[in-house]
This record gives sequence, structure tokens and C-alpha cells, in this order.
Amino acid sequence: MLPWKRVLRPLTALLLAAAVATVPAATAHASSAPTTGWNDYSCRPSAAHPRPVILVHGTLGNSVDNWLSLAPYLEDRGYCVFSLDYGQLDGVPLFYGLGPIDKSAEQLSAFVDKVLAATGAAKADLVGHSQGGMMPRYYLKFLGGAAKVNALVGLAPDNHGATLSGLTNLLPYFPGASDLIKATTPGLADQIPGSAFLAKLNAGGDTVPGVHYTVVATKYDEVATPWQSQYLSGSDVHNVLLQDLCPLDLSEHVAIGLFDRIAFHEVANALDPAHATGTTCASAFS
Repeated sequence: MLPWKRVLRPLTALLLAAAVATVPAATAHASSAPTTGWNDYSCRPSAAHPRPVILVHGTLGNSVDNWLSLAPYLEDRGYCVFSLDYGQLDGVPLFYGLGPIDKSAEQLSAFVDKVLAATGAAKADLVGHSQGGMMPRYYLKFLGGAAKVNALVGLAPDNHGATLSGLTNLLPYFPGASDLIKATTPGLADQIPGSAFLAKLNAGGDTVPGVHYTVVATKYDEVATPWQSQYLSGSDVHNVLLQDLCPLDLSEHVAIGLFDRIAFHEVANALDPAHATGTTCASAFS
């Protein structure tokens, strides 16, 4: 066994042990997930907000913990809100988004169909954090999702890969590291710049016709780096930097999706552009 593997494997075991230690707290969240408004299949979209909103968590997230702030924020504004778990690995509870991303997109496809059937809506809007802002693009492009989705809003989406502040650039110096990551956590491997998945996803253009795209990035992102790589190119794309809206906002990759109400205000604008209002530092208190 190569020396670096002797270090990597016990370190991985230690990280997994630390993750398991958090399971009771996460389970408590799951058991108390809202039954009305959020994941309430009796919810019917209103005339003001005619499309259900589906929240797509990021890597290592789940359908509850990733959305403890944004789901109620949207619910309070009259939306039918739903969220799903995807990318589960056998034997790994509560921390999802680790499976092959094309298979995760298939799970999203089935979930969108389920929500549309329950609500009677013709289309849904998708809001995703990190991988959850990028993965739906595969669904839109290759799985027929463009006919069922009006808008995709990405919070710190790794649309062109995640370098982890350049750490992935070191992988070639560790023979076998890329193969190990692909074998154990294919969802992570798919997000490394230059992966076959990303090459397929971005070939021929970033967007598909008929879908409105919004990307909200933060210059303090330490995962989807460089942060400019999050931006999309296309005729119906709105790319925005959080610090252009509020220079005082210090949110990084995780915080922008978990509790940043300035970012949430921009999400609300993207979901209802006809009634959009200016997003500023004051949006943190609205």
C-alpha cells in the first residue's frame, strides 16, 4: 500500500466517525420536519405563486437540514415547498449527494413528476445549493426536465466543477487518488473539474431553451472555486455576485445556502420576477 493511502484511509474513517456522531441531532431535525407548507402534498399552488418550489440540497446535505431556513422563508411567502434526498450511498445515513450525479438527476426527475402530479401544476421551479444547483442542469438537458421546469436558481452552484480552493489540482501528485474517490464517492469525482460528467454536462452550451437561470455566487466561496466558474452563459441567465448586492455580506459556500437572507431575497426575486424588489443589505431583515 502506498504511504499516502495509509494516511488517507484512517483519516477517512475518522471523518466518517465524526459524521456518525452528529446523527442524533440530524435525526431530530428529520423527525420534526414540517408537515404543512413544506413537503405537504395537499398544498395547492396559488394564483400568485402557481408553481411548486423544489429544493435540491448540496453534497453531504439532506432534504431537511439544508433547508431549515430557506424552506420556511418561501413558505411564509405563499409557496408550496418540497425537498428531496438524492445520491444516497449504502451504509451512509443522512449525508447525501455522494452517488453518481447522472443517477441523482434521475431521482430528481422522479421527484419532480411526483410533485407535479400531487399539486396539479404544469411546471415547477428548482432552487439548489452547491451540487444541487448544478445537478438539475443534467435533468434539464438530458432527461426531459426542460418541459417541466420554469426556472433553476443556483446558490453557489459548482457548474464547472469544484476545485476546493485548488486542492483538486494536487490529485495528479497522488497516484490512484482519483480512482479511489471515483470508486468510493462517485458524486465527488463527478464534480472535479475535467471529469467526464462535467464535460458532457457543459458540452454544447450551459443552458437549454425555455428555462430561466439564476446564479447567486459569493466571492468568499472556498469550495466552488474560482467563484466565477459558477456563472453560466446563455441568453436567459442572470448571474449575480452576493457582494454586489451587499458588500458587507461575508457568507461563504455553506452559509449562502443555509441562512443568508440576502441570498434568499434574490431567490424570491428569481421565482417571481414580476414583483421583484431591490436586494440590498437591508434584505437581511426583510
